[in-house]
Amino acid sequence: MPFPAADRNVPSKFSHKGHPSMTSILTNNAAMSALQTLRSINTNLEDTQSQVSSGYRVAKASDNAAYWSIATTMRSDNSALSAVSDALGLGAAKVDTAYTAMDNSITVVQQIKDKLVAATENSVDKADVQEELAQLQQQLESIAQSASFSGQNWMYAVNGASASVVSSFVRNNDGTVAVNSTSYSFDTGSQGNVMFGADATGAIDTSSGILGTQQDINGTAYSVFSLDITNMTGGDIAKSMNLVQGALNAMTSTASQLGSLSTRIDLQTSFVSSLRDTIDSGVGKLVDANMEEESSKLSALQTQQQLAIQSLQIANSSAQNVLALFK
Repeated sequence: MPFPAADRNVPSKFSHKGHPSMTSILTNNAAMSALQTLRSINTNLEDTQSQVSSGYRVAKASDNAAYWSIATTMRSDNSALSAVSDALGLGAAKVDTAYTAMDNSITVVQQIKDKLVAATENSVDKADVQEELAQLQQQLESIAQSASFSGQNWMYAVNGASASVVSSFVRNNDGTVAVNSTSYSFDTGSQGNVMFGADATGAIDTSSGILGTQQDINGTAYSVFSLDITNMTGGDIAKSMNLVQGALNAMTSTASQLGSLSTRIDLQTSFVSSLRDTIDSGVGKLVDANMEEESSKLSALQTQQQLAIQSLQIANSSAQNVLALFK
């Protein structure tokens, strides 16, 4: 008997056009599919947990080779900038020590000038004034010898010698790097930039420098440091005042140079600090993880993992149904 018209297009479960579903105890396709899904979720969950715990989206070269390479190079430069910042701090301390010594010396020399003004009065005992001057002169030598920081003293030096402070770290376009320094040369003349000179052994030489260079006053050579007014006349004292004033002018100019150098170092220190922050920020944009996004992803993946485990359990339990056929 032929099939009813309504049933002619319905394939029989025994028709060659379809295959009956079967259950195998050797091959569980549903379980394999669920296992693959679970493995994929676990891999993503592991990556997300790593980013949440480390804070990095790119923690190693395999995560993103280009970003990792840039970040590694910039971190290296930032470490160098940290060393530059430390060196700038050391240089600033040296300059500040020299400036403090020069500034205090100016005050002492100004007092010497005041004593000379007082000595122009005929009733003043010049010997008494000279005793005060001698104490001030010794104080100048003490200041110069004490103005040392980290083994360097900028208040007395060999003529023509120089000192330097680190000013910057530079990465050139060709990939090479360099450290730039600011040099400060010492001049031991009467209009130089050190209080005294130094001999070949590095010991202080009070016969050179701003305070040690001698000038002729009525046939006798005097410097600010060796000045002796005990037997001077009024005219000689006036010349001595000009000698002291010349020293004050030179010392004021030197203090101004030191102040300018200190300002430059402070500006460079501030710039290096800002540059380090900018580099840190730039590196962070390349490799840091978005914690809000990763936190949300972590919660979603944990939920997916639980569902995948349940799906795998269901797929594995289907094989147990075969036992019912043999009961």
